[in-house]
Amino acid sequence: MTKERPSGPRPRTSRWTTRRWLRTGVAITLAVLAVLGSLGVWAIARTTQVTNDLVNHRSPALNQAIRLESALVNQETGVRGYGLSGERSFLDPYTRGLADERAATDRLTELVGDDARARADLTTVTDLAARWQERLARPVSEAPPAQAVALATARADESKNTFDALRRAMSRQQEHLADERSAALADLRLSTRLRNVSLAVIGAVILLVAVLVFEGLRRGVSTPLTRLRLAAREVAAGRFDQPIDGTGPADLRQLASDVEAMRRRLVEELAYAEESRQRLDDQAEELKRSNTELEQFAYVASHDLQEPLRKVSSFTQLLQRRYGGQLDERADQYIDFAVDGANRMQVLINDLLAFSRVGRVHNDHTAVDLEEVLRRTVDALSVVIEESGAEIEHDPLPTVLGDPTQLGILFQNLLSNSVKFRHPDRPPRVRVRVARDGDEWRFTVTDNGIGIAPEFREKVFVLFQRLHTRDTYPGTGIGLAMSKKVVEFHGGTIAVDPGHSPGTRMVFTLPAADVRAEDPS
Repeated sequence: MTKERPSGPRPRTSRWTTRRWLRTGVAITLAVLAVLGSLGVWAIARTTQVTNDLVNHRSPALNQAIRLESALVNQETGVRGYGLSGERSFLDPYTRGLADERAATDRLTELVGDDARARADLTTVTDLAARWQERLARPVSEAPPAQAVALATARADESKNTFDALRRAMSRQQEHLADERSAALADLRLSTRLRNVSLAVIGAVILLVAVLVFEGLRRGVSTPLTRLRLAAREVAAGRFDQPIDGTGPADLRQLASDVEAMRRRLVEELAYAEESRQRLDDQAEELKRSNTELEQFAYVASHDLQEPLRKVSSFTQLLQRRYGGQLDERADQYIDFAVDGANRMQVLINDLLAFSRVGRVHNDHTAVDLEEVLRRTVDALSVVIEESGAEIEHDPLPTVLGDPTQLGILFQNLLSNSVKFRHPDRPPRVRVRVARDGDEWRFTVTDNGIGIAPEFREKVFVLFQRLHTRDTYPGTGIGLAMSKKVVEFHGGTIAVDPGHSPGTRMVFTLPAADVRAEDPS
């Protein structure tokens, strides 16, 4: 007994399918990753920007400021040495310092182009340097040694004060540049931390999403499918009363509902099949009983009925021989009728017995050489073949799997019909042809006789159906019916070829021996 489900309203998400859950989860995940990715990209870009500013501007600017100071100090040293000694060799540092000053000034101008304070500091330094060079450095360096010493001595105090002011300006410049580099380093550390945090959060979110996806698939897809599979296995094992309940998303519950509907239909079909099997068993039992009665009837017909029939026929023939000609003509005619009726009754009983035995008495399938079967059949019909002048030709016939007695009856009926129903204006010509058609042998028995009208091509295979009177063509009308039963018992088909004229062409098939041998059924 299954538990009754609560009848309260389901939440709206209970109607969501697996696809909708996946779409929603993917959309939320992509949105979160997009936000975090944007933050990470910004952090990386910010870190790159600060790094570039530090590496390409702040640090080089400070280095160039120090280089500028060194160049000016070298100039001051060279000029002071030349002013004290009057030796030209002391001007070498001054000359190199001028070149280094120009290079450092040009580079600093390029590096501090966007920084107003740095430009102002550079302007102050260059102005003071130009004043010092104009008042002392160039006059002393260009003067002869004797004049240079006098000029340097005269302007010594002014030179010292001007260069001290220049030193203070360069110190302020370097301090400002160092502060800016420190600020850039702080920004770099902050940006690096933000970048690392962003990447760590992105990694954590990805890991969390992976865990959530795995857990969601396990709970929403894997577990419901496993339960459905186990329930289906129990049903497949024979527990048809086991209900199948669905869990998970709406589409999986619908799948479980469909499987449950299939289970119920199978239960109904099994109940119907069991009822049908019971009816078939009852019918089989009834058929078995009927066949037993038919066998008893066949026994009675072959023994009990034929014995009095032979007695009637024998005494009627004895009466005909002893009193024939002594009675009047009508009495002789009556006696002839009685003898003929008894003989036809005996032939009819024998044909009925032979028809009932097809598939019941002779049913041992062995390899049958149809060449030998046809030879025996021609020998059995040799008298009527000779009297009618019939000619029988045939292809090499194969070996099939079947009952030799029944196949002999088949060929005897077909050949005797071809000879019996011959055309009065020409002798019978019978041709037996055979060809392989897939898993079957296709046989044709063709004659040049009177043929069969189209409206009788199906009727000729019905029991006791005759197309002519007994006076024209003798027989009981059972031959082709027995032939059809033999062919169908062997798994083949038989029919009249509607396209053949004149005469008749019977077409029948028999399974090939190699196919029947490989068939396990």
